[in-house]
Amino acid sequence: MSETRSAQQGAYTAVPPPVALQSVERAISDLRRGAIVVVVGNGHALVVQAAEGVTREALARVAALSKGTPSLLLTARRAAILGLTNDPKGAVRISLSGGITADTVRMMADPAGPQPEQQPAALSIALIDRDTKPGAAELGAIELAKLARLLPAAVVAAVPAERLGYLPSWADTESLLVVDLDNIHQYRDAEARTLQRVGEATVPLSEAENTNVIAFRPPDGGREHLAIVIGTLDLDAPVLVRIHSECFTGDLLGSLRCDCGDQLRGAVAEINKAGSGVLLYMAQEGRGIGLVNKLRAYELQDQGFDTIDANEQLGFDPDERIYLPAAEILRQLGISKVRLLTNNPQKVSALAEGGIEVSERVPHAFPSNQHSERYLATKQNRGGHLL
Repeated sequence: MSETRSAQQGAYTAVPPPVALQSVERAISDLRRGAIVVVVGNGHALVVQAAEGVTREALARVAALSKGTPSLLLTARRAAILGLTNDPKGAVRISLSGGITADTVRMMADPAGPQPEQQPAALSIALIDRDTKPGAAELGAIELAKLARLLPAAVVAAVPAERLGYLPSWADTESLLVVDLDNIHQYRDAEARTLQRVGEATVPLSEAENTNVIAFRPPDGGREHLAIVIGTLDLDAPVLVRIHSECFTGDLLGSLRCDCGDQLRGAVAEINKAGSGVLLYMAQEGRGIGLVNKLRAYELQDQGFDTIDANEQLGFDPDERIYLPAAEILRQLGISKVRLLTNNPQKVSALAEGGIEVSERVPHAFPSNQHSERYLATKQNRGGHLL
């Protein structure tokens, strides 16, 4: 059992962690350490391993577990970069027959790593969408890799149909975790809607001495988000709010490649100047792709790609963030109406969809430098930011 606390009452109550969160979080952990999991749903079951950590031995084990030929799953965005499809939607399944090695799998999944001199000949390729029953499980495997902050690519193989009747006992014998496809699809929403207020402290800041930091965590022990509350909030009026996605390189190191550090410190100063407000510091590094993948994207940007193209080269959407956690935190703070510090119209519409009224968009832009000019131009010209 875990504990949650009412923002109004301050009392702790026991809340059982949702099964969807528990099983998916365990599967995320297994994938990150290179283990194999089983994704089951729509009458199908897949043996799944993250592509970026695959080895020759792992390929052999996947084949042995399935009694068949493994396949490589790539997002259609990544497959299009490799010239394997013209459709950027859904995913692509590539049979690993014909002597395709673990090294080649990793190279096909990771554009920032070493690349094969040429693509393997005579690839057997199938397009996948959610309308096909096996395809739903395969797309779930890619979603699971994204949730694990790994490259969105997986090695998979179908579990033989005769094993489906005794799948739990077979998986237990093979020390494999089974995760349900519906739980994977519901994970992001469930994680957001079950956030719990788990800790808080007064933290005087150089730009805002009257500051309280409140931590929120889902009951499965997943990533924490922070609410930085400055001053005394007037909940009868729209509250000045900034939603800030964490940026290790910009916020902590002062990187000149982005304006994140300026936006963070500028928001604290602006909220303090206004008298009160909230800065939400969200655990969504790199527009939701994670720090390691962001560094991979930086490497691709150094090769000439812009921010959006680099994310798509890796197989991600241009922006993988969701804003339900931000809306839930605001609700728990008793905030229903905000003045939003942002240049991103998507944040305005996303908060509205989450039940938070945005009474005003407050511009929040800072000067560029020689390292960030292209980044900011991409945000404006391709990302729709109002700079």
